[in-house]
Amino acid sequence: MIRALQRKFVLTAMAAITVLILLLLGGINVANLVIVREQVQHTLEMLSNMNREGENPFPPSDPPKDRPMDGPKNAYDTFLSSNFFLVRFDQEGNVTYVDVTRTSSVTEEEAESMGQTAYEKGTEQGSSGKFRYLLRENLDGRGASAVFLDTSDEWFSYLRVVLLSGAAGLVCWGLMLGLVIVLSRRAIRPIVENIQRQKQFVTNAGHELKTPLAIIQSNAEALELYTGETKWSRNIKDQAQRLGGLMNDLLTLARMDESSVTGLAVEVSLSELAEKAAEAFAQPMEAKGLALEQEIQPGVVVKADPAQMEQLFSILLDNAVKYSVEGGTIRFSLVKEDRRARLTVENTCESLPQVPPEKLFDRFYRGDAARTQKSGGYGIGLAVAASIAAANKGSLQARYLPENRISFTAYL
Repeated sequence: MIRALQRKFVLTAMAAITVLILLLLGGINVANLVIVREQVQHTLEMLSNMNREGENPFPPSDPPKDRPMDGPKNAYDTFLSSNFFLVRFDQEGNVTYVDVTRTSSVTEEEAESMGQTAYEKGTEQGSSGKFRYLLRENLDGRGASAVFLDTSDEWFSYLRVVLLSGAAGLVCWGLMLGLVIVLSRRAIRPIVENIQRQKQFVTNAGHELKTPLAIIQSNAEALELYTGETKWSRNIKDQAQRLGGLMNDLLTLARMDESSVTGLAVEVSLSELAEKAAEAFAQPMEAKGLALEQEIQPGVVVKADPAQMEQLFSILLDNAVKYSVEGGTIRFSLVKEDRRARLTVENTCESLPQVPPEKLFDRFYRGDAARTQKSGGYGIGLAVAASIAAANKGSLQARYLPENRISFTAYL
């Protein structure tokens, strides 16, 4: 239980940290993407405006005289650092001029073809491979000009940021995982100490109560030898037995709660145990008028603790008998599924509990008014059964079925 509590703490904390890191990295990369797109668009706008004047293309004839050492690049520097080509069209859409002097990755024929394709699309902006283009009418109203800008450097820069931020995020996530694991022990220490005190109390109380219960039981039996059995002596014995059974179940749960306690893993025939359990409960079923539908596959063998498996079978069948309506039906099946065994105990009941099925495994929970002392139950039998299944590397589940039927399935 302590390890499960620590694991749950670590998982919850790391889930929150993971969401935070993803949101942070996502925000950084989205902002970087927006910046890269704005830079590309700004460069395209600048180059397009400079190449919509006259017949001769850019460059500027002279660099600007006032060039500060810091601040953003001016138009001249942007021109020198940009790889682009220019395609001009007449009013009929025919290519009249191609300039590829500012790039070495395309020829004039390729540039002319890309320009013609962009013109035929009829869109002002678009992309062609690693190039983004901007197509606008010339300022003199005669024809149009398309500037194709090579954006591979910008996108490589964006990808570098993505990879670096991802790597940094993974490193931070790993460091936070180690820190959370270390701090989790300190965080759950008060809870662990409280659980240990509770288990110690249950264990001590159980052992202290065994002796007086045995004395009460023996004195009641001795009294009957002198005065005969009366309803009072019978009630004393019944309640002493009930309290003794309750203490035994509490001690079993206390042992099961220890993380180091597991079932004795030996090969055990569940088919034989199921047959014996069905025979043992035949008389209680008959007394209550219950019909048993039995399906036990022969040769079902698993590695588990034989005593705990016998107790698991007994708890589930006893639960079904106690809380079935008179004249109802109990279905008891054991089959092999792949490498695991599936044990199912299903019974009818007056009405289904108004809580989720997993709530039935809570200690001292009673699903309805029928779960009273009159039924003989303590409210912890299913909790013990679930602990037994977990101790033997299995699981126990509950399901509500139509027609007021409830099913308990153990995978072992």
